Order: sequence, then C-alpha cells, then structure tokens
Amino acid sequence: MRTLPALQALDQRRSVPSMQLGEPGPDEATLLRMLASAVRVPDHGKLVPFRFLRIHGDARHALGAFLAERAVQRDPDAPPHAVEKDRQRFSHAPVVVAVIARLQSGHKVPEQEQLLTAGCACFALLQAAQALDFGAQWLTAWMAYDAEVARVLGLADGERIIGFIHIGTPLQDVPERDRPDPRQLLTDWVP
Repeated sequence: MRTLPALQALDQRRSVPSMQLGEPGPDEATLLRMLASAVRVPDHGKLVPFRFLRIHGDARHALGAFLAERAVQRDPDAPPHAVEKDRQRFSHAPVVVAVIARLQSGHKVPEQEQLLTAGCACFALLQAAQALDFGAQWLTAWMAYDAEVARVLGLADGERIIGFIHIGTPLQDVPERDRPDPRQLLTDWVP
C-alpha cells in the first residue's frame, strides 16, 4: 500500500517539548495560515465551539509572573522550584495559542461533542504547525483548569481552556518514541 503525503504527515507528527522551542515563531500571516487549517475540524451543528487566544512577546512573561503568584496562592507551601517552573512555563516558545472551548449548554449538539471539536482544533493546530516546519506541543497543567487563570485570560461563562499550544522553532531534533500497535487496540463487535 502506498503512503500518501497526508498520511506521512500524520505518521511523522511528534510533540517538541516547549522548553526546546525557540525563535523564530510564526509571524501573523503564518499563524493565520495555521489557524485556517485548524478550524477545518468536525463540527456538528456548525457551532464553532472554540476560539483562539494568542499569548506572545512580553505577555508570556506577564502570564508567567501571574502563574507564579497564583501557584503560591493555591499552595503557600509550594517549593520555590515549582513556583519558578510555573513562572517560566510560557517563556520558551515564542507563541502560545490557548484553544478555548465555547460550550453551548442545552443545545441539541451535546457539550461532549462540542468539547471534542475544540480538542480536534488543538490537534489540527499541532499538525499545521509541523507542516509549516515549526515545532509544537499541546500542554494543559493546573492553569488550564483554574478559575482565576480563566478570569485573567478573559474567558466568559461557558468557556474553558482545552490546551495551550506552544509553537516555535525546534532547538534540537526530537527522537521518535514508541507508539501503540493498532492491532492491539482493534477489536470487532460481533452481534
């Protein structure tokens, strides 16, 4: 069976750790091109249950300073190295895109499907970044689930962070890792 370029792109996808991402990041036109691909996800009801929030430049460091403060608020006994890790989380990759789910409760399309659509946008953005020769990593951590972080980032009611997509130029090659064998994951339903 021949391997098509689209399958090769999927087969070669790998995350580049955010600490291994540096300048340059995507410029405005390149990021918009990535996002044009990222929005082409399954979307029942055409709800577009997601949006993007770019965090770049000095905003990354301001967010890191806030995260360090918030980490101490959440755990006054947090070790200094953990607080410093939170301060530096957004300092490595030149561009971070927060993918935010905009869930419509009570809609005929269940919230779970809306959430999955937003997750697909994260994956599609990873693929688009790699297709344009950038590295990327999808991260969450505690800040994706913290109400105060959501407030500071300007999220509205019904919105939640699905992931922070860190995008930049890989500073080193990322080795391949073991992947699951699809034969071990596939079963047949027999009535």
